[in-house]
Amino acid sequence: MIPAVAIDSVRKSFAGAGGDLLALDDVSLDVAPGEFVSLIGPSGCGKSTLLNLVAGLARPDRGRVAFAGDAVSGPNTRVGYMTQDDALLPWRNVLDNVALALEIRRVPRPERIERAREMLRLVNLSGFERHLPSQLSGGMRKRVGLARTLIHRPGMLLLDEPFGALDAQTRTLIQREFKRLVAGLGLGVMLVTHDLREAAALSDRIVVFSARPARIVDDIAVPAGRSPADLEAIERLMWRHLGGDDV
Repeated sequence: MIPAVAIDSVRKSFAGAGGDLLALDDVSLDVAPGEFVSLIGPSGCGKSTLLNLVAGLARPDRGRVAFAGDAVSGPNTRVGYMTQDDALLPWRNVLDNVALALEIRRVPRPERIERAREMLRLVNLSGFERHLPSQLSGGMRKRVGLARTLIHRPGMLLLDEPFGALDAQTRTLIQREFKRLVAGLGLGVMLVTHDLREAAALSDRIVVFSARPARIVDDIAVPAGRSPADLEAIERLMWRHLGGDDV
């Protein structure tokens, strides 16, 4: 089976005032179609850089990044990218925010409105089409952002701390809805998160990175029928890798 994402011996650095800053060093990682993989590691270690390479927003200095067998050499329109900032346009209502990507691609208005309504039904926001972003809760705004990300039918989602700004209760509810949705659509996910519990609860695998320059220090398989004891054991393992005490 061809991996959805194949990252082979990737090295990436950035120019800085004191010389080049090495972000990723000899990173290799495959993500299977439909697989949910979380990336964790110390702040600033290069996790978001890895997502940018898969999205084609940056290019490696060395090594190769491929999506569905094709080298990523420019913006990868086959993935959907969602960050912590929902970036909704405040003057556009929910329906028009969701339809924006199709409008940019010059999809005829009847088709893009129909697809936007379909996406809003998918994220349980039917009835809120005419609301402005300022009239929505934080969790609802995240669902609008997700609908907008899904509308161009990506083959994989790249998520960079998308739920980090939500309160604990809302985050838990959104995580459950999100897991159900991506499983139903058969979408693969690469999630950057600092929330160890989120990684353990959502993922099929958890890839742990070292401090910068990022190298993979562990690749943890998460049991499908994970129990509370499984989740606790996985969290403790991640915490030890990140330099925490063995509690």
